Amino acid sequence: MFKKDQQRQRDLFESERNFRLLVEGVADYALYMLDPDGVVTSWNSGGQRIKGYPADEIIGQHFSRFYTEVDRANGKPLRALRIAREQGRYEEEGWRVRKDGTFFWASVIIDPIHEDGHFVGFAKITRDITERRETQLKLEQMHQQLAESQKLDALGQLTGGVAHDFNNLLMVISGSLHTLRKAVGDDPKCQRAISAIEGATKRGASLTSQLLTFARRQSVNPQAVDVAERIDAVREVLDAAIGSSVALQFDIDRDVWPVMVDVAEFETALINLVVNARDAMADGVITISAHNVTPGGEAGTGGQVAISVEDTGAGIAPDILGKIFDPFFTTKPIGKGTGLGLSQVHGFAHQAGGTVKVASELGKGTRITILLPRKETAVTAEDVNAAEIGGSGTVLLVEDNPEVASVSAGLLEQLGYTVRRVANAEAALRELELDGIDLVFSDIVMPGKMDGLGLARHLKAVRPRLPILLASGYSDAALSVRGDFPILRKPYEIHELSQAIARLPR
Repeated sequence: MFKKDQQRQRDLFESERNFRLLVEGVADYALYMLDPDGVVTSWNSGGQRIKGYPADEIIGQHFSRFYTEVDRANGKPLRALRIAREQGRYEEEGWRVRKDGTFFWASVIIDPIHEDGHFVGFAKITRDITERRETQLKLEQMHQQLAESQKLDALGQLTGGVAHDFNNLLMVISGSLHTLRKAVGDDPKCQRAISAIEGATKRGASLTSQLLTFARRQSVNPQAVDVAERIDAVREVLDAAIGSSVALQFDIDRDVWPVMVDVAEFETALINLVVNARDAMADGVITISAHNVTPGGEAGTGGQVAISVEDTGAGIAPDILGKIFDPFFTTKPIGKGTGLGLSQVHGFAHQAGGTVKVASELGKGTRITILLPRKETAVTAEDVNAAEIGGSGTVLLVEDNPEVASVSAGLLEQLGYTVRRVANAEAALRELELDGIDLVFSDIVMPGKMDGLGLARHLKAVRPRLPILLASGYSDAALSVRGDFPILRKPYEIHELSQAIARLPR
């Protein structure tokens, strides 16, 4: 019997020894005991590795020293012990503090320990899962970005599906107004009504354009542009937009590089930024700046142009900072904003191969910066604005919408051109066989095997000297034009048509 008791004691000792070695040898977990008041009574190598304390420094200390100051002030350590004892276990994830003061994200389990039916303390397990949390956050961010991308794609399909027809309707209205204005003469009531319709038409075209630009489905005419010159060209418009209570300042580098952008979209983006900055403050200063950004801060090839609009307004709250580029999102009162201004800026920058950055602090203002790729050469203001009203020769008009075709033909005839009308690319090729065509003016979106862009590319191959002008309110195909052919946006007015024709290479 005595030998059996000795063997039992040796087995118990060996079991306790093995368990102690196991606990002390675990390096990935902090495994330790607490007395009923939360004082550390044992410590393992994992605790030292994770939290930085050797056993002789931490045994006898209260476990609350592992918590942040805020958590200690809020009574979180003692609350954790109370929950563990009352409910049989406490589990959580949260920030903990190492000996050197650095933070780590911890997975924590606290279990009450009983011996012979009496409560004697707690067993505590802590694991450093900072890396896992960061991976999880990155994954959630990727999912959010994917959802945003899918949202934009759905938005692009929605807007693109109706924009072509909508812009055709605006084209009919806009083109007919020019004829109406001449027909009614000097009757002031009729002229006022026409002006009101004209204003509404332009507003509708602007909203459609901004939404399409955000969705990156706007047909554009990119060209090398002198940034300083274009900012100066809209200076009067910007001064008028901000009013007298806000000061407008400029900080434009003399040697700022050209960029490859659509002139109209560039100017619209700049105006949208300035108007948005003005609305952020009752008074103050708006600063427009432009400077070169070289890779690694060194001069040479490559680089970007940074165009910033900075205000001294109220700033943007962190909880809405991530929403400011969403279409139709606005903090302005009803009737004071469409929520498309900043979305147009976002779409313009990305469509031009750049990006947008936002820096804002509550009470100190906001700076929005458009970063655009550098371009080597730029067109002058004279090239952009050059136009000759009036012309001669025969234009082949390719347009499947009868109303739009009628309006476009009327505008061309008012400019002095003879017009031949066809409804599709196949009919256009047959008409061209008859010769006598000096210019082809074609819509991009048309029924049949060949659209307007396909027609233009075919004609460029077989008749490279024939001037070609394309028109579109919206088209996915227009995105691949990228400067091969000039594109006139619908709805267009007679002077815009005249200018576009005047710029065509002969």
